[in-house]
Amino acid sequence: MTAPGPLGRLGRWAAAHAGIVAVAWVVVAVGLGLFAPRVEHTLSGAGWEASGSESVHVRTALDREFGGASSSALAVVLHGGGHRIGDPAMDRAVAATVRTLDADPRVGRVLTPRPGATISRDGRTVVVQATAAADSNEMVRAADDLKDRLPQGDGVRASLTGASGMWSDFNAANRDAMLKSELLSWPVTLAVLVVAFGSLVAAGLPLLLTIVGLVASAGTLYLATLLLDVSVWAMNFALMFALALGIDYALFVVMRFRGALERSGGDPVAATAETMDTAGKAVLFSGITVLVSLSAVMLVPSPAFRSMALGVMIAVVFVLLATLTLLPAVLGALGARVDRGALPWARTGRHRSPRFAAWAARLWRHPVRFGAPALLALVLLAVPLLGLRTGMPSIAVVPTDDGSRVGYAQLQAAFGPGATGPLQVVAPRSEAAAAAAVLRADRAVAAVAPAVAGSGGSVLLQTTLRHDPSSRAAGAAVDRLRGALPAGATVGGAVAENHDLEATLAAKTPLVIGVVLALGFLLLLVALRAPLVALLGTVTNLLAVAAAFGVARLVFQDGHGSGLLGFAPQGFLDAWAPVFFFAMVFAISMDYTVFLLSSAKEHWERSGDAREAAVGGLAHSGRVVFAAAAVMVAVFFTFALSGPLPPKEMGVVLGVAVLLDAFLVRLLLLPVLLRLTGRWAWWLPRPLDRLLPRVRFGH
Repeated sequence: MTAPGPLGRLGRWAAAHAGIVAVAWVVVAVGLGLFAPRVEHTLSGAGWEASGSESVHVRTALDREFGGASSSALAVVLHGGGHRIGDPAMDRAVAATVRTLDADPRVGRVLTPRPGATISRDGRTVVVQATAAADSNEMVRAADDLKDRLPQGDGVRASLTGASGMWSDFNAANRDAMLKSELLSWPVTLAVLVVAFGSLVAAGLPLLLTIVGLVASAGTLYLATLLLDVSVWAMNFALMFALALGIDYALFVVMRFRGALERSGGDPVAATAETMDTAGKAVLFSGITVLVSLSAVMLVPSPAFRSMALGVMIAVVFVLLATLTLLPAVLGALGARVDRGALPWARTGRHRSPRFAAWAARLWRHPVRFGAPALLALVLLAVPLLGLRTGMPSIAVVPTDDGSRVGYAQLQAAFGPGATGPLQVVAPRSEAAAAAAVLRADRAVAAVAPAVAGSGGSVLLQTTLRHDPSSRAAGAAVDRLRGALPAGATVGGAVAENHDLEATLAAKTPLVIGVVLALGFLLLLVALRAPLVALLGTVTNLLAVAAAFGVARLVFQDGHGSGLLGFAPQGFLDAWAPVFFFAMVFAISMDYTVFLLSSAKEHWERSGDAREAAVGGLAHSGRVVFAAAAVMVAVFFTFALSGPLPPKEMGVVLGVAVLLDAFLVRLLLLPVLLRLTGRWAWWLPRPLDRLLPRVRFGH
């Protein structure tokens, strides 16, 4: 037995000093945990924008020169049913709404409703508008607070709408849906963990890593909000990844620890050192690969995307650190007691699965018989990806009873389809007449309000389109008007902001995917020192992700199964899905890739036999991949049953991707490719041998 490497020595030290490690983590968890309860109230509700875009510049100019009359401004729609303006009930509701808005310090000026502009022809719909006295994130928080204080009753309903109101309802609906999904997934998760680990004590270890990682990351996210805006979604995704990686890493480490404990004669410190020298090294490379994949999302210049990636990366770092220090300490303290509460059918000493060994041997004997159907299935599922369309979500993603959607529908019914998302054109005062002429001449424009002078020599031309703000015609109008307006005139508003973000995502998605693939390949190359195996791992990952997005196109764009999942298809996939979900799926898939191929590399180093590498690798890691994937599929598919559309998209894309990657790629196609490539799979050119660091997974 060789002397342990750095991770083995770290594991041995942690196991021998379990009390010190435990106290250190208690200090970290409690210290950061004190801030955790505050995080939900400080996270940002906005940030879905393309930083530096023309529309963001317009919003900044409107806040600075026009008293906050930007897309962040608030709009309350009062609908009287049987009441109209002039009736006591409607007048009382309008006055109460004005008082409520005016009392909030984040609200600037409350505008008096005007006939024709904000009072409908029949007088039954009145819009009370209020400018923004704070940034877009604070205005979403203002909407959170104000929407429950608006006057209701006397037959008049007040509904807060506009971009800030919509993001407030959107975030709340998604938060509730994700919490519901998490509650539904926990019983399934616990059941699978108990079956996978075969012992009640061992099954609790992933939960330990998850809780520590989540509490620490929540506190860190709160501290991050003191320096920058962090999206509310960052916490949701941090929880998801803390659970996913806590399960994956604990499974891999505990399975190896059981085998090492047998070989060490029951010495938990020696077993922990061996475990961290083998499984710990694979976990480290897996964690680095996950971090690299998620860091590519930072290439998208959008505060929401960058902060979501940051939140997940923080959770990954804490779970990884806990796996490399706290978990060895706990295993060293438990020793053989890790199998306390063993289930009757569990043979806890088994670390090489006979079932997966037999399956791997069958694949080795008949590679084409099993590999060809798997490859064909993945390719057929990936083909629909060629017709995938993306777009920014419409108001339809907000629950039907929420105020922003109710007010949206009432606005359109009273003032036309474009009233819910007017364009805001800022032009130099000298070009005001020319800009207004261009706007009125465009076929998509329904009305142009009189120019309003700002404090900096510019004018605002509020422009109402004939089209729904979420339609492609509205986006085309933005592009067309930008090309026709005189120099110095800029186009903003919520429609333009969504359009610019969609364009930025479309432009950056190929770059993000390329960076993720390139860095993933390089990390596998460094870890495995085998170019062909690293390439096979990366390409098969990409194939599984492509198949998942092909399924997403069939479900969310074409509507197949929409009735079963309870949603109305938008005709496209949300624009953020390809870039963000790709990075998430690739990161999770690389977990399984590293676990399988590191085990195969360990057997190759020990035997020099390609068959033993393929069969032994799957025999040692197949149970881990199978169990971890079963938990993740169950968790993700509970999101597919959630109310709003975005969690459904996330659940289907991630659930299908993990299902295909684990069961068709890692447990079938990749072992077949190892069989077909034989010894060439592990070939290393001499120049690379001199260049690459020497990484060994054996002990």
